[in-house]
Amino acid sequence: MTYAPANAAFADALRADLSASAFRELEPRFLEEPRGRWAGTGGLLLAPSSTEEVAAIVRACGARGVPIVPYGGGTGLVGGQVSGDLESPVILSLERMTAIRSVDPVENAMVLEAGVILQRAQEVAAEADRLFPLTIASQGSARIGGILATNAGGVNVLRYGNARDLCLGLEAVLPDGSVLRGLSPLRKNNTGYDMRHLLIGAEGTLGIITAATLKLLPRPAKTGAAMMVVRDPAAALELLNLARDRIGEGVSAFELIDGMGLDFLAETMPDIRLPLGRPDWSVLIDLGLGGSGDPEAALTGLFEAAAEADLVSDGVIAQSEAQRDDFWAVRESIPQANRNIGAVSSHDISVPLAAIPRFIAEGSEVVAKVGDFRINCFGHVGDGNLHYNVFPMPGRSRADHEHQRNEIKRAVHDLVEAHGGSVSAEHGVGRLKVGDLERYVDPTKLAAMRAIKAALDPKGIMNPGAVLRP
Repeated sequence: MTYAPANAAFADALRADLSASAFRELEPRFLEEPRGRWAGTGGLLLAPSSTEEVAAIVRACGARGVPIVPYGGGTGLVGGQVSGDLESPVILSLERMTAIRSVDPVENAMVLEAGVILQRAQEVAAEADRLFPLTIASQGSARIGGILATNAGGVNVLRYGNARDLCLGLEAVLPDGSVLRGLSPLRKNNTGYDMRHLLIGAEGTLGIITAATLKLLPRPAKTGAAMMVVRDPAAALELLNLARDRIGEGVSAFELIDGMGLDFLAETMPDIRLPLGRPDWSVLIDLGLGGSGDPEAALTGLFEAAAEADLVSDGVIAQSEAQRDDFWAVRESIPQANRNIGAVSSHDISVPLAAIPRFIAEGSEVVAKVGDFRINCFGHVGDGNLHYNVFPMPGRSRADHEHQRNEIKRAVHDLVEAHGGSVSAEHGVGRLKVGDLERYVDPTKLAAMRAIKAALDPKGIMNPGAVLRP
């Protein structure tokens, strides 16, 4: 597909509809992504301050056939926010759209613009004595629009669901420049197709999210956390079921930690204290209970029952909020330690819970057939989402194995498919996994996706190259 460039003449034509402050100098960060797998070559950076300005940009791009690459916080890990081989697109940054339009603790909803950073959204909820529970490692820089566009997950999906489950309504600019005004906080609304769920997870290929109505929830009166050493991943799953049987919905997060990840922390981030030393497998359990609950007692009882069932061999329960934060520092520092080591191939996958132990065991076997590597398998085991990352052996670098990356990825993803899983659990498809989508997704679903894209975006200007091949 041939696109028109966002050149000086195009920019001049836009000046009548946009404020001067919408035109920005293109900084290198808008052409980069965290893993360095994708990069842009240039473009016209526009930072609108209102939905009306976004609509004006989209209309102008549609009229001239100029491609648009939406940019939120730039934290995506699959290249959806960079222009790739597009020569001169409009790079549309939502960073100036940061208004808190409303907060209603009675309705248990807040309306935020797409440029609001997730951490700020959490703070806004807390100021109203409410909880916005979405929690991800990049919450200090990820923005609401991008979070919804990728249907981000995080550590609390077990209890609260993905971003999709926390969104009541959307405002968005569609590819023809019209504005979808769907910010109603209604929990029940069956008036036809739900455009909200079509746009969430579409990664900017069907429209630009400009604002969202988000759910607020009661803040837990008491919180607690524990780290426990488990025999193996199968024991971790049994412990999860035991925890939910005993504590119910009070279990907010349940994270599996591989000993290899702790080795990486000890090697590259020695200031991070490891409360349990270096077990082969451990879990981090986080609780949020009502006023009558006692997290420490609940976790003590869980440990005793699990030890009796031979599921755990050691553990430590947080005695303060500071110690709870220390536990989470271990888990949340593992991705940075991974980056410090340098992964040959990283995989954001999910499999049915019952398949997790078998997948982990078989994964080591299929990777060993490619070569000699280290594996760090960790993640949100409570919802089946594993971050299965393959690393070089000590003394070697990822550059030494670049020629094997695709072979490793294919082997791991084929195994995921064999277990009925997904090769994109929470990071999206972006540009990185377009081929994977074509290989592993049901052909009927893929055909329907293409039909929807053609119907809403017939000129193909919305984030071309992401999710679907142009």
